[in-house]
Amino acid sequence: MLTLLEKEVRQNLKHNLVVNLWDGGLFGVALGFASFSTILPLFVATMTDSALLIGLVPAIHSVGWQFPQLFMAQRVARLRKYKRTVLLTTLHERFPFLGLAVVALLIPVIGKQAALALTFLLLIWQGLGGGFTANTWTSMISKIMPPDSRGTFFGFQGALANLTLSGAAVQAGYLLALVPPPFNFAASFVIACLFFFFSWYALSLTREPEDTEKVIPETQPNFWHEARAVLARDANFRWFLGARLLSQFAVMGCTFYIIYAKRHFDMDLITAGYLTATLTISQTVGNAGMGWLGDRVGHRAMLVLGAVAAFASSLLAWNAPSLAWFYPIFALAGLAYVAIWTNSLSMTVDFGSEADRPMYIGLSQTLTAPATILAPILGGWIADLAGFQLTFMISAALSVALCGVLIMLVKDPRKGVVITPSSQELVE
Repeated sequence: MLTLLEKEVRQNLKHNLVVNLWDGGLFGVALGFASFSTILPLFVATMTDSALLIGLVPAIHSVGWQFPQLFMAQRVARLRKYKRTVLLTTLHERFPFLGLAVVALLIPVIGKQAALALTFLLLIWQGLGGGFTANTWTSMISKIMPPDSRGTFFGFQGALANLTLSGAAVQAGYLLALVPPPFNFAASFVIACLFFFFSWYALSLTREPEDTEKVIPETQPNFWHEARAVLARDANFRWFLGARLLSQFAVMGCTFYIIYAKRHFDMDLITAGYLTATLTISQTVGNAGMGWLGDRVGHRAMLVLGAVAAFASSLLAWNAPSLAWFYPIFALAGLAYVAIWTNSLSMTVDFGSEADRPMYIGLSQTLTAPATILAPILGGWIADLAGFQLTFMISAALSVALCGVLIMLVKDPRKGVVITPSSQELVE
């Protein structure tokens, strides 16, 4: 027997699917012109030669996205509707790109040192803006998508975002190569900002029913007590957190692929755009396929697949004899990223009940944040000290360790995963 909330969710399913896929697709176009894997590291590389600082670019984004989520958990858990909070907080992950465009234009005036400092301040603002949004957004999507369709939705939205990102990345590569600096990066960031706000409008069209059946305690429980209670009673979740921590080190070498290709194989900016497209096309296929498969065979299996892809990618980068090898290297890295982000997210929301889901989401992201920032710092320090190839070799070894933890110690929290009418409807 469906509850009133479940009936409203299923009535609005197709509408919410369409508008949130539009959100993902437009968000992907924006990221194509301001990619944290290629465009932004290349922008920072115009101001510094430090591999450590360049490696911090995607790490700041990831840590900013992860760290605040636990601290938002109790507030999110008390909301009956999430959309208004999502729309307000997500502005902070979109506005900073306009600031980056201004910084790019001001480099000849203020100098590289000041521009570099402003760039990192804007990246921190952007990352934290995503983090203060993420728990609420994940809770909203988990609410408006039936449980047996969440992995499929996250996968399809990620696939569409990466498909549009790949096309935009190629255009960004030509833009950076053909437009003289500093106007090339400034134009790229302005275009990104425009598409971020188009995606915001699509997100605003989401239909979210109010959860009138949700039990909200009159007195708010102690935040740290609740967090410790979840960790104390759920051993499987603790092992899952351990795998999440290890996964950040398994892919730490991927952060430096684009700079290694530029320095060691004299890669041009147009090729950088095509390599970005390769990464995102791989993520497109991976998100659609691994999200769908995760709903059926379990997301833990997809995490194992991602660990194997991370191992193969690092091993190839370690031994790459030419620039052409970076196409399969980036393709494998794309599959690893899908497992670590999309399948991990889908698996996280399967732990616990509706009431304590925000706490699980927060713990999963915030406790992973230290590893997310430490991994590129370690990788960059090793690269500066002994070369990029040692970083790639260590990443490969840690990918093997990740496989072992996932296979021997982590269990999928969902049992007997099967295809259902609602998930079939989502696919169709």
